[in-house]
Amino acid sequence: MARTAETGWVRSPLWDGFWLLGGLWLAPLLWFLARGHDDPYSSPADGIYLALTLCFWIGHRLGSSYLAYCTTAYRPLLRAQPVRFVVVPLAVAVVVFLVVLLPESVLPVPILRRLFWLALLDYVFVSYHFASQHYGVLSLYRIYGGQARGPGARRVDRAFALGIGGVAVIAAEVIAGRVAYQGEWLDPVLAGWWDPSPLDAWWDVYASELAWGGSLLVAAVGLALIVPALAQRQVPRALYLASVTAMVWMAFQVSPLLFIMGWTAQHWIAATGLAAEVARAEPAPGPSRWYRFWHRVNRRPVAVVAGLAAVSAVLLPLMEVEAAAADEPSYGARLAPDLMAWLTQAHVVPWLVALGLTTGFVHYLLDRAVYRMSDPQVRSAARGLVSSVAREPASASRGTRAPEE
Repeated sequence: MARTAETGWVRSPLWDGFWLLGGLWLAPLLWFLARGHDDPYSSPADGIYLALTLCFWIGHRLGSSYLAYCTTAYRPLLRAQPVRFVVVPLAVAVVVFLVVLLPESVLPVPILRRLFWLALLDYVFVSYHFASQHYGVLSLYRIYGGQARGPGARRVDRAFALGIGGVAVIAAEVIAGRVAYQGEWLDPVLAGWWDPSPLDAWWDVYASELAWGGSLLVAAVGLALIVPALAQRQVPRALYLASVTAMVWMAFQVSPLLFIMGWTAQHWIAATGLAAEVARAEPAPGPSRWYRFWHRVNRRPVAVVAGLAAVSAVLLPLMEVEAAAADEPSYGARLAPDLMAWLTQAHVVPWLVALGLTTGFVHYLLDRAVYRMSDPQVRSAARGLVSSVAREPASASRGTRAPEE
């Protein structure tokens, strides 16, 4: 189906329904499967999340790198902006590895304190990163739906994405006591600086009321935007607003672990689908063997998704060493116990922690680079996703950024 102002879909109802509107089917599916279980990882929902993690977790993280380095669409950007696409990612990798691996005799900061600050920085970036994805998809739906493209409309989308998709999610995690690894890192760091017992006692009494207040606020804000979108017959946009609203409402009302399952999985799926959509519209590769090889893959979105999924499954055990929380199961240990036993040896773990943090930070940077639609060159490179946006003047599409991951 052609992308036009008349349809309002990024590609088609079926494609958008799976790749971009994940909250509408993931949230009820996971909730239904986890009913009656205190721990969602001991429920049938765990099987769904395992499959989604294998297929999309690391694949989505590498999607922006794939677009930057394996598509002819972004080849002109590599030449024109080497600092943004090459120098800065390499510098970030070097800094992270040095911070994690340097002995305390060289860098006189305890390793746990370094990891705490890196984890906190990662939490801030990933929260903004998720919110930016929502802003980007809302911008696509606003433009393809023929809505206003002025600064006022963009400010509304940005406020919703950052407020509901960012701040409200952090608030829900604070209420649940799961913000930024606070159990492992924040509490020990703050110990001796202040006495949290009075606040903890107040929090225990009013946590439920705060959660209900947050969920009602999220529902009210969502409805305030969904109703006008439906009145204007912007059904795809209304559905995306409903998807995000439903997911964030869950953050206040269900197990934090169940919310994280849905919130992360819908983000991974959207990022992977959008990367495949951009790659398929790349120009002819020319004489380059590198780009000719990848062009045979890129012209088939199914092949791009399958390739990213395969890489995701293979790299899962390596990345899980850094990313898995103490109260979450290790899928790597379940699928490859001998390999995970070797990977979690003391001399290997620091390298894998550095690798995991590096790929995360580079992913945030490159996602911003490959979807920075205020840049005319980026709009041209992403023509497969935003063909109509690319024909708009820069002032009309400034700030329109597709999802990051």
